[in-house]
Amino acid sequence: MSPRATRLSRETVDIALVVPLSGTAGMFGPSCEACADLALDDINAAGGILNRPVRLHPVDAGTDLPTLTATIDRLIAKGAVDGVVGWHLSNARQAITPVTTGRVPYVFTTFYEGGENTDGVFMVGETPQQQLFPALNWLREVRGIQRWCVVGNDYIWPRMTATAVREFLAGTDIAYLGETFLPLGGRDFGPVLQQIHRSDAQGVLVLMVGADAAAFNRAFAKAHLDASRLRLSMMIGEDVLFASGSDATQNLYTASGYFESVVSSPAMDFGAEYQRRFGAAAPALNNIGESCYEGLLLFAALAESARSLDVHAIQANADGVAYYGPRGEVHVEGVHTTQPVFLAETNALDFSVLTQLDP
Repeated sequence: MSPRATRLSRETVDIALVVPLSGTAGMFGPSCEACADLALDDINAAGGILNRPVRLHPVDAGTDLPTLTATIDRLIAKGAVDGVVGWHLSNARQAITPVTTGRVPYVFTTFYEGGENTDGVFMVGETPQQQLFPALNWLREVRGIQRWCVVGNDYIWPRMTATAVREFLAGTDIAYLGETFLPLGGRDFGPVLQQIHRSDAQGVLVLMVGADAAAFNRAFAKAHLDASRLRLSMMIGEDVLFASGSDATQNLYTASGYFESVVSSPAMDFGAEYQRRFGAAAPALNNIGESCYEGLLLFAALAESARSLDVHAIQANADGVAYYGPRGEVHVEGVHTTQPVFLAETNALDFSVLTQLDP
């Protein structure tokens, strides 16, 4: 039986949930899985997708790329899954897209460096134009931060984002002083902290992942740089704050399409349902985990609009698809979604939303 025939013969809609369960980004895995489980419950309670119940097949995005892509390829080739949804590092996304293209739809759920236009790939998350550039403008106008340096992990998202920032700032009165990239899992922060100390930087744009971001925050505070330099860190949630410790989050900002502290009915209802469902021992609810909830809602909306799970039918009917979730009403434009983006300041181990950013 062909993979397509196998998929059509099933009475369920099966989705590979690709999230990091190990590695540097593994701290986000529990919240990703919890939010995906909540989405699964909500989608199935509403009748599933195309009147079929939905099942998830977890795949560890923290494994090495050849193993990851082989796993996804095998699931698709067997007809075991109808699509791929999840958050993972951009190097994993770029390895996965050739495996899914023309075969099944693929929803990548959170912010990224921009530029994705592969057929059948849909992006829930914010691009630098929606998220990062408005945050830099706000911090210039309100906090007077005009001189920035960048510290990031050495892979696609930090490098491409840094390039986009450098090009954007070239047309402003904000200075780009330099960049340093460190290996994933690296902990030798001494040289870059000395560079920051000797520089005129008022702000440090931190493009580091999970456990690396937390370790950098601790080292940054231990070097007593947190009182004199502001940090704008893009891949952090409450779990990163907990791992950093309250003594390491002074003058720390981030921007995202979702915070638990956003004062809106859909955001507060989602937070309350998450706590009711998983209790006091629940993984910290954060923007990256919540994005997996959004990604499954988007997958369901795309399939329902097309009245099909076929990737070509979904792509042909995607533009203008909308759904309602914790971020409010979200619309598809091309392969991206439009949504509000907020800037938040860290208050010890929580985020305080300061403003909604204008793109």
